[in-house]
Amino acid sequence: MDLAVAVGALLLIAPVELPDKTFVATLVLSTRYRPLLVWVGVGAAFAVQSLIAVTAGGLLTLLPRTPVAIAAAVLFGVGALVLFRGAARADEAETETEAAFADRGRSGATGLRVVGTSFAVLFLAEWGDLSQLLTAGLAAGTGDPVSVFAGAWAALLLVSGLAAGLGRALLGRVRLAVVQRVGAGVCAVLCLVTVLELVGMPLPR
Repeated sequence: MDLAVAVGALLLIAPVELPDKTFVATLVLSTRYRPLLVWVGVGAAFAVQSLIAVTAGGLLTLLPRTPVAIAAAVLFGVGALVLFRGAARADEAETETEAAFADRGRSGATGLRVVGTSFAVLFLAEWGDLSQLLTAGLAAGTGDPVSVFAGAWAALLLVSGLAAGLGRALLGRVRLAVVQRVGAGVCAVLCLVTVLELVGMPLPR
């Protein structure tokens, strides 16, 4: 495993997921059930989704390099655009998402039922999510799906752990719009780097 690739994936996915419905859904579930059990279920869902994403990205590496690089650049570019456009109403969207997840699950559930409920809610909610697409793009662009999986899953565990343990306090101190703009900036930089590599321009070391 390449530690630099894993850390790069973590630094990309974490700011993308922090203002996303992943954080809010985990927060809401943690107000109804034991936070640790919620985190276990959510983490298991993220493991499966990250594995699927890097597998898809890894399959792309079997194609010629140019179309793979173009696809990766497009994914990063779209990610930057989506995050920049959504930043203006990020705080409003957080409130709407919290309301949407408020009736998920049953109060009073314990043990494996909480884990299963948390797994199901996040697994079904996150299909086609931006972080999943970016994870696939990273796996395709780096050709190292194992390291990308480790970094992406670590990022998702970090974000969901923060939501389960400190979610309400963080929302009171951190503007989601700012976090979303940071994530957009990271995606834009990755898009630019991929394009420069595609056209053969040497990058600074």
